[in-house]
Amino acid sequence: MLRNKSLSRWGFILASIIVISLILWNTYIFFNQLKENERAKMEIWAIAQQEMAQSFLEVGTDENSKVNAVSETALAVIQSNSTTPMILYTLKEKSYTDRNIDSTEVNTIEKKQKLIKQFSSEYNPIEVKYKDEVLSIIYFGNSPLINKLKYYPAALILIIFLFILAVYLFYKTSKSAEQNRLWAGMAKETAHQIGTPLSSLVGWTEILKSENVNPEYIAEIEKDISRLETITDRFSKIGSVPKLEQHDLVEETKATFQYLQKRTSKLINFNLNIPENPIYVEMNPQLFSWTIENLVKNGIDAMKGKGTITISIEKNSKYALILITDTGKGLTKSEYRRIFTPGYTTKKRGWGLGLSLAKRIIEEYHNGKIRVLKSVPNQGTTMEIALKTES
Repeated sequence: MLRNKSLSRWGFILASIIVISLILWNTYIFFNQLKENERAKMEIWAIAQQEMAQSFLEVGTDENSKVNAVSETALAVIQSNSTTPMILYTLKEKSYTDRNIDSTEVNTIEKKQKLIKQFSSEYNPIEVKYKDEVLSIIYFGNSPLINKLKYYPAALILIIFLFILAVYLFYKTSKSAEQNRLWAGMAKETAHQIGTPLSSLVGWTEILKSENVNPEYIAEIEKDISRLETITDRFSKIGSVPKLEQHDLVEETKATFQYLQKRTSKLINFNLNIPENPIYVEMNPQLFSWTIENLVKNGIDAMKGKGTITISIEKNSKYALILITDTGKGLTKSEYRRIFTPGYTTKKRGWGLGLSLAKRIIEEYHNGKIRVLKSVPNQGTTMEIALKTES
């Protein structure tokens, strides 16, 4: 089934390429035919010009005689061309006569010579002769219609490109929306499934309290139950817009830091650099804590369970910056963006969802930013979270 879909997709792409190629080829042929017709028209115009010049030379200097001697057909041909831009250079008088050109484009000799150079690149000039003597030279260029048609293939390619881009974006957005619905459904189902044994654990804890069990044991169990409740709450929020409220970023980061420090191997050194004054931001504490945990756990994995994790908070005019630094293996430049892609992971185990969830929580839910601030191979990585502060 998948193979048939792949073949159909490639067949559609191949057919599109063939159709586009045929359109461009026919446009190219049509364009050349128009140019040939333009030159043929100018050659007829040159013959008419030559007939007029010949009549002037043979009749004499009397103006009335000259006009009468000019063929009516030649005069009609000369007057009929109102589209082709041209410059007639008369050798004897060394003068220029232009037709079908805006006066501002030929009001100086330099501009005329520039146009002549342009026309010569478009068509070979036509010489007007009398008894093997060149009387004048006609320089002419593309008519407005040909100039418009010249850009037609580029416009056609642009339109096709935009169409393909629109189809691709629609497909990508639809696929992304479908994946988001799938992940949201899985998260909510996970929260629902955890809820049943969690309720049972709460009941068993109450029974243990009545059995004179060591209170320290029960306190630790209650901490883990509270933790499971937090995890359930996090999963239940995936796929829905969480409620954001004013919270102290410093205090929330500190609470997450302390939780992780107590439940992490002693081989990991934790450093916390936070300001003394509170920094208030709009946030959801559960989801923010989840993000910090994901980044710290990724740092621990990068250090292979031994090293230093440093969490720092800084503040500028617009943002509060949370920096999580590890002393792990580091990242390559190509991995900076890829690590946030769902499914991408450098670990043998794992689904590659931690950082993609962190990106979604920070950027979509909190309107913040998350990125790799810096990373040096075999020295460590610093991740940066930026949340808008209240001015």
